[in-house]
Amino acid sequence: QVQLVESGGGLVQAGGSLRLSCAASGRTFRNYGAGWFRQAPGKEREFVAGISWSGGSAAVADSVKGRFTISRDNAKNTVYLQMNSLKPEDTAVYYCAADPTGWGTGPNYAYWGQGTQVTVSS
Repeated sequence: QVQLVESGGGLVQAGGSLRLSCAASGRTFRNYGAGWFRQAPGKEREFVAGISWSGGSAAVADSVKGRFTISRDNAKNTVYLQMNSLKPEDTAVYYCAADPTGWGTGPNYAYWGQGTQVTVSS
């Protein structure tokens, strides 16, 4: 069993930066793929970024490419999402997810966090 807790969300002006953290419990997390998703009001949950268990494979959605970076520190059981040059359209609840089979762009992850709100003002 893995539990995920996101933190680092908040209110920021357009052009600003935030770093989200996803802290995981469980020693096996270092063997799991992980991802970040977001859901804005009235919209479906969408993939933002994913990373393999080793960090050797990672990707971000086209909508955030060049602005967001995903990384992980397995010694700390934590996955990060660095968000730069934030735009109002990045406003959403951001969710961390993990799965023992790896990462992917679909929402087929076994474990999810509770989400953290990111609000970008114009």
